[in-house]
Amino acid sequence: MTATTSTSDLLTTPLDVPSAITQRRAIKSFKPDAIAPDLLKRLVELTVAAPSSYNIQDWRIVLVQDDAQKAALAAAAYGQQQIIQAPVTFVFAASAHAGVGDLTPIYQQGLQTGAWTEGTVEYFKNAIPQGQTALGDKQREYAVKDAIIAATHLMLAAESLGLSTCPMNGWAEDQVKTVISVADDDDLAIALLVPVGYVEEPRKNPGRLPLSANVFVDRIGNSYVG
Repeated sequence: MTATTSTSDLLTTPLDVPSAITQRRAIKSFKPDAIAPDLLKRLVELTVAAPSSYNIQDWRIVLVQDDAQKAALAAAAYGQQQIIQAPVTFVFAASAHAGVGDLTPIYQQGLQTGAWTEGTVEYFKNAIPQGQTALGDKQREYAVKDAIIAATHLMLAAESLGLSTCPMNGWAEDQVKTVISVADDDDLAIALLVPVGYVEEPRKNPGRLPLSANVFVDRIGNSYVG
């Protein structure tokens, strides 16, 4: 039986952002311990706090927790066992045409929080669908970018709270869509899979190239040396 981890087992003080960034590793093996519901909810809240184009929040996130679903998702990811071992895997999908749908709830929230004025909303009612339509085939690309930004929020939030993650880019999109019941005519794109749980085997930092190797100033070839 899977053990439930209580909030008392979490870090008393969450890691600061720089510490979470430098400590995070892509974990390949997880303990079977479940994530407490309140902690999982907190992770979801921090994930969807991510920015998105015009705040349209065009990600669609599926939390895969059921054992049969995890097995099917692992099969769609070429048998990678992290999905089966971790108590939950976040599937980040992206809605390529979210910006041309009904954005009334987003407008209403912007007004209620005071972040947007009526004038801002009226501007967005034209600017957002026009901008999204003008993207053409790049709508999918932009939506995927937003979803991956949200996935990065998840990974850093998880690390700060004593959990580990493994961003995964090896899977068959059509099979993943089948597992999470995406309709054949749906425009969703699969952006990333991220198992989340408690690390079974820590991994060392493999290091990074010197900044001058791939960071530049103003133009490629003009290396940044710090």
